[in-house]
Amino acid sequence: MKNQIYPCLWFNGKAKEAAEFYCSIFSNTKITSESPMVVNFESAGQKFMCLNGGPQFIFNPSISFYVVFENESEIDAAWEKLLEDGQVLMPYDKYDWSEKYGWLQDKFGVSWQLALGKIEDVGQKITPVLMFTKTQAGNAEKAIGFYTSVFDNSSVVGIMRYTAEDPDTEGTIKHAQFKLNKQVFMAMDSSLSHNFSFNEAISFVCECDTQKQIDYYWKKLSAVPEAEQCGWLKDQFGISWQIIPSVLEKLMSDPASSERVVQAFLKMKKFDIVALENA
Repeated sequence: MKNQIYPCLWFNGKAKEAAEFYCSIFSNTKITSESPMVVNFESAGQKFMCLNGGPQFIFNPSISFYVVFENESEIDAAWEKLLEDGQVLMPYDKYDWSEKYGWLQDKFGVSWQLALGKIEDVGQKITPVLMFTKTQAGNAEKAIGFYTSVFDNSSVVGIMRYTAEDPDTEGTIKHAQFKLNKQVFMAMDSSLSHNFSFNEAISFVCECDTQKQIDYYWKKLSAVPEAEQCGWLKDQFGISWQIIPSVLEKLMSDPASSERVVQAFLKMKKFDIVALENA
């Protein structure tokens, strides 16, 4: 199965403002489509969805985005712009893994890890990082094994574990890279005291060409029945997914049918492609 996976960021009415902000910061980034509900942009060929979802969910650092810069002046400029009205989570400095690295939350609350390095070492410019905290701390390895079993073209790239010298639980994951459908993800455990964990503010969209694919991912991933709504589900680790038909964007962009499509999917849990197309 060839299924595109990409992040969805939940904003309180500021989807377009946020998309334009990121387009002004990252090179080779542009808005590709927009509607009152959704604004999509691409950065270095990677797709992002910005959703006007309302005030229900607030961003936190449990999911952040690791961005590789090969140019020192570019990373300096990006750090300064992203930090405007934001806050530093890890100081912008030299570390063992990078000559320049920093972790921050931008003015919208989205977390970014910026690093000077080689894109070829990671495989893509922007990579989602999953941090397993609170009751999920220690489950990063289990999650990686689960996700790589669900998605085709998946593999574990590498795992680094905490040692006795680290200020965390020895043997759990300090840093890991894995691929889902050839797209790179990172993961880490943190058993330190955190007041956040995964929520719907950042979800992952999985586009499906057929109803069979939708049925497959829904059955494999959904673990919280009460979270099932409008193509959304929550897995056993608390991460939210949107299992959507690839034709949905086309249906939503047609003014003649978009409102009927919305009314149709608002009544659904798992999406029914035929019903949407006939709306």
